[in-house]
Amino acid sequence: MTIARKLQDYIDREGIAYDTVPHHRTATTSQSAQAAHVPGSRLAKTVVVHHEAGYVLAVVPSTHRIELTTLQEVMNRRLGLASEDEVSTLFSDCDEGAAPPVGMAYNVPVIMDESLGNANDVYFEGGDHRTLVHVSGSNFRTLMKDAQIARFSHAS
Repeated sequence: MTIARKLQDYIDREGIAYDTVPHHRTATTSQSAQAAHVPGSRLAKTVVVHHEAGYVLAVVPSTHRIELTTLQEVMNRRLGLASEDEVSTLFSDCDEGAAPPVGMAYNVPVIMDESLGNANDVYFEGGDHRTLVHVSGSNFRTLMKDAQIARFSHAS
């Protein structure tokens, strides 16, 4: 696999230029950044959370940790981490743990940490543990145009 079909179809429909960065198989986004030789602060990590009405993708740099209490306050909802089964159902064309941050491709709302808002370029999981998608910062912001922007993470 390189890029998950739903993600690739969405990016192509949006007319977004991108390239892929192959790397050896990794288990975490931090490891992916190292393997692909990209700054972890520019690798967008996706965390799937659930609430009483559905799911949300919380997107932060791979170098950051989500402050769940702050995220709950920002969203004014009680949140919990989605289970692996829930994530696998939402991202059926992706490997477990390799969900891309582009929620619009999967009809899942997104909240993005503001620390990603000014990056010149951004990398993210393409749906497997061996490929990153690379886009310009402006193209990433276009892909995330419907995302809520807030501060809800801190450097780990």
